[in-house]
Amino acid sequence: MKLSSERILTTHVGSLPRSAPVCELLIAKEKAQPYDKETFERTMREEVAAVVKRQVEIGIDIVSDGETAKIGYSTYMQERLTGFGGHVDRKPATDLADYPDLRKKLAVIMGPQEFNRASCIGPVEVKNLEPLQRDLVNFGAALRGSKAAEGFLNAASPGVVTAFQLNKYYKSHEDYVGAVAAAMKVEYEAIVRAGFVLQVDCPDFAMARHTGYQDLSEPEFLTRTQQNVEALNAALADIPADRVRMHICWGNYEGPHDHDIDLAKVLPMILRAKPQAIAFEAANPRHDHEWVVWKEAKLPDDKVLIPGVLDTCTNYVEHPDLVAQRLGRYADIVGRERVLAGTDCGFGTFAGYGKVDPAVAYKKLKALVEGAAIASKKLWRRSPR
Repeated sequence: MKLSSERILTTHVGSLPRSAPVCELLIAKEKAQPYDKETFERTMREEVAAVVKRQVEIGIDIVSDGETAKIGYSTYMQERLTGFGGHVDRKPATDLADYPDLRKKLAVIMGPQEFNRASCIGPVEVKNLEPLQRDLVNFGAALRGSKAAEGFLNAASPGVVTAFQLNKYYKSHEDYVGAVAAAMKVEYEAIVRAGFVLQVDCPDFAMARHTGYQDLSEPEFLTRTQQNVEALNAALADIPADRVRMHICWGNYEGPHDHDIDLAKVLPMILRAKPQAIAFEAANPRHDHEWVVWKEAKLPDDKVLIPGVLDTCTNYVEHPDLVAQRLGRYADIVGRERVLAGTDCGFGTFAGYGKVDPAVAYKKLKALVEGAAIASKKLWRRSPR
């Protein structure tokens, strides 16, 4: 995992806004509608190259493929693994349940969720490695010759798969998440073997408390989180910790978020997870204050923090000085060399879905780069921690 002893490097959570042609193709494929496969492959290849180029031009150091060819970060595996089928309507998040008018407004602003929300109805096993190989090849080609410091690719955690695709087959959650972990292990290892950093997306450790696992009591949720951590660690058993980062969030939508579980309650389990780096929400108004939790926690000496210093739910463009201030908080906690500048979440978690205008998303990322530069100048004037 690329770190720097000279400045704070910049990155983001992974997904970026997809173009209209990409969304049209992904949605047609998701809905089993006719589409030209040759056009699909060419479009994805060209779009990944363009997305990587744009990140590098802005000044992002550690770039992704924008999750371009995925319909969504938590459901894309349905074409890669067996055992999923049907469709189940999602319950409203707990904080939105009492606000039907707000839910309607958000649906209009953010766009429709076109993805299929399947259930687990059979054994989960690897079915189709072609989409993974396409992602690896396209991203590798886009990175070659670029000035990016490093590349990372996203993959769904075992827990987030189970939180989005309800279990209707396995006798227990442990059996279900264990099967998913064994199947996803293949993808995790392939990403690292191809030379990329693996980012495992783990909103099940926080967001799922008021979404997919909302029917559990808090003690039951914490038990399930521990099971998910154990499953994740099993899937990562053969990958060095310094080749993996994980992302934690409470849901990439503009709602009250007054039912979010506190970071302090889940952080002990998050710290037991193997990945060296932790990307987390640190800018949204419900969790901005929790830098104090990180400060008071007993963090392992090797953990790297990737605080979200940009909100991904609004079209406000953060001032670079604010970005620098936020980064400074975390540099004071773990040292300047163990902090990367990140975003709260992705700008395109599902194809065609999201509130932030694509042009504004890249303007926000430019502010991230500028803010990291300001923070670096201030931090490197001081004596090392």
